[in-house]
Amino acid sequence: MSQEIAEVNQTGLTKEVLLKVRQLKTKIEEHDRLKHEPIAVIGMGCRFPDRVNSPQEYWQLLEKGIDAISEAPSDRFTKNQKYGGFLTDIDRFDPQFFGISPREATSLDPQQRLLLEVSWEALERAAIAPSQLQGSNSGIFVGISHNDYSELIRQAGEEAIDSYYATGNSLNVAAGRLAYLFGCQGPAMAIDTACSSSLVAVHLAVQSLRRRECNLALAGGVNLVLSPYNSLALSIANLMAADGRCKTFDVGADGYVRGEGCGVIVLKRLKEAVADRDNILAVIRGSAVNQDGRSSGLTVPNGIAQQELIQAALADARVQPSQISYLEAHGTGTSLGDPLEVEAIATILCQNRDRNFPLAIGSVKTNIGHLESASGIAGLIKVILALQHQKIPPHLHLKQLNPQIACQDRIIIPSQLMPWQTEGSRITGVSSFGFSGTNAHVILEEPSIVDRPLKNKSYDREDRPQHLLTLSAKNEKALADTIERYSAFINNHPEIPLADLCFTANTGRNHFSHRLAVIAETLESLSQQLSRQLSSKSLEDTASPKIAFLFTGQGSQYAGMGYQLYQTLPTFKNTLDRCAEILEPYLDKNLLELLFSTTQIS
Repeated sequence: MSQEIAEVNQTGLTKEVLLKVRQLKTKIEEHDRLKHEPIAVIGMGCRFPDRVNSPQEYWQLLEKGIDAISEAPSDRFTKNQKYGGFLTDIDRFDPQFFGISPREATSLDPQQRLLLEVSWEALERAAIAPSQLQGSNSGIFVGISHNDYSELIRQAGEEAIDSYYATGNSLNVAAGRLAYLFGCQGPAMAIDTACSSSLVAVHLAVQSLRRRECNLALAGGVNLVLSPYNSLALSIANLMAADGRCKTFDVGADGYVRGEGCGVIVLKRLKEAVADRDNILAVIRGSAVNQDGRSSGLTVPNGIAQQELIQAALADARVQPSQISYLEAHGTGTSLGDPLEVEAIATILCQNRDRNFPLAIGSVKTNIGHLESASGIAGLIKVILALQHQKIPPHLHLKQLNPQIACQDRIIIPSQLMPWQTEGSRITGVSSFGFSGTNAHVILEEPSIVDRPLKNKSYDREDRPQHLLTLSAKNEKALADTIERYSAFINNHPEIPLADLCFTANTGRNHFSHRLAVIAETLESLSQQLSRQLSSKSLEDTASPKIAFLFTGQGSQYAGMGYQLYQTLPTFKNTLDRCAEILEPYLDKNLLELLFSTTQIS
């Protein structure tokens, strides 16, 4: 009270006015906090060249410095695109898993098929059963630019057009179909800003979460090369590399090579992700989007705009330039674009930088090619994996640095796998530029110790003696495949806690009609049982059992009843202990002594 009187005397304001000023100040501070609220990445899925079907396989490709560029498949060969970063088996799809008829699947753009599969996997890796999103305020943000498949259908003639053609090939339906599948009722949109589409999608998802338009968001992008015409146009414009390699930052950079892929991440506000004990892979601190405006040509990059973009992202993330220790560049590998980008990076991020901690830069396009509308998400998933492993993957095809690229004393381009060393927390930026001029930049940070989910301390006392693993699928073969994957995962990760494995499998996946339940005391026992199931070559097909409920009335208790639950289930124990405490004044004996013999209680 004396402090309030002093403030009133000093300011000349009445007590009521001073209170309103404080309330207004609190609202402004809260608004500012929400405007810059960090966003957690809690799951991700991907499909990239060289048969990369998971984030783990993607990291192996990056860590080993693999060149995933190959000759074009025979069914997609054109004289204008001999090389590329291609996906395999894009014609393989299980439509009935997603409730799609085989007839509709024929008219369904394979890009939509990829998005369905990868989004489902991203949710499961976030330990979210897709059915949990039904009716939820979840958002869908998809970067997608090309609709080559519709061109192929049109070439087949009017008889190939059916009632599913429109929904199967409209870019906007790529997002709408995901929302329909999962039952999401938050924002759902497809974004086309060319090569920056998927990173713009991430930016919009971040903004939507901060504005409370949604509570969870899927963001990513997809790209497939199915028609020769875009490749022909790019080749005529001399934008394609003669040897089919993105030689980013090299003196011999002569263009890029096209690539295919799909990537999706699952996002949630950091505070809520921590409260929900989600597995936080990385934290998005900030992002920005801008436009080149009137540069020297429609497709010519604007170095000043790139500088302003990075500055805006830093301001949104509340991060200093010197805190960025690695930057995933757009880096298509053109003689014009590469020097401009590095100059913009150096101008903003290398001022007053400690020479002992130079800025590392690289581009995943040297591994998998330019994925166009999926390129940004490919770079973003790369840096998330690098943050997790605390290593920076090698940048390929750099033999001699382009002499127009300056500031070499404060920038390094690692050609070998290197440890990610920094003075403080690892913070990184990802750039993605669209050839029509729309640019995006996202800043990410490794999760801090306080952001990582803590173990449930009640389970440290004593684990339950047995654990139940439930696996399921929509048909017998798919169930066998699932069992095989779990068996391989257990063999490759003998350190994984059995309780965590079972909990995630039981609660983080949808349950289908073909099921397997296994009870095990140890991970080794679980592995052996799964191996026996696989060696049997067929799963026992049993009809669903009939269920009966028996109500025994009074007199069904027996000595020591519930003691195993008391020993092994912390929630049961805590509740029973609380009951004993409450009844202590009213009973001659302690409740636990009545239920269990004194020699049993530990």
